[in-house]
Amino acid sequence: MNSSMIEERNYLIHPSYIAMGLLLAGVSALFLGFTAAYVYTRIQNNLDPLELPLLFIANTVILILASLALKKAMDYYKDDQTQLYQRSLMLALGLTVVFLGSQILAWKQLYGLGVFVNHSNMASYLYIISIIHFAHVVAGIPFLSIFLYQSIKKMKEPVSVLVYFSDPQKRRRLKLLTIYWHFLDILWVYLVLFFLVNQLI
Repeated sequence: MNSSMIEERNYLIHPSYIAMGLLLAGVSALFLGFTAAYVYTRIQNNLDPLELPLLFIANTVILILASLALKKAMDYYKDDQTQLYQRSLMLALGLTVVFLGSQILAWKQLYGLGVFVNHSNMASYLYIISIIHFAHVVAGIPFLSIFLYQSIKKMKEPVSVLVYFSDPQKRRRLKLLTIYWHFLDILWVYLVLFFLVNQLI
């Protein structure tokens, strides 16, 4: 029995999952704080809400599709389906890049309407919240790119494919990456719904 298998059995919950949980809890607290501050500032100063650009809503669909593609990559990894696994990683990365590009267009759309960062307190919150989320998506791209690069480089022969798919550390890291992407997805849905609800109140 190799050391990596022993390492997997020694933990009831692997430290990597604990670290990820703490990271996501911290990020959640950050965004909950910003959205609570948005509501407080709006009520305190009796301000009108901003109208959310339609691209913000469209971006939700793009990010959900990227998250689903990564979920499929995890499924294909478990089933040892090399080509489908690689294609799913490519799709997840491509959709994420599309999301980032579309989000930049959404900010330009706001600029075109004369809504700048210093336009109002509500505009400042919208920009800050969406930019911080944008930064968290960007932070995940290198890890996703590494998985894609390694899958192309190391999965050329049957033996290397077997080694790749049987690596417990790689499986755990892919699962952690998938959890992170799902979290960003859920977080974005929450933020879009938050701003849309504020438009109606």
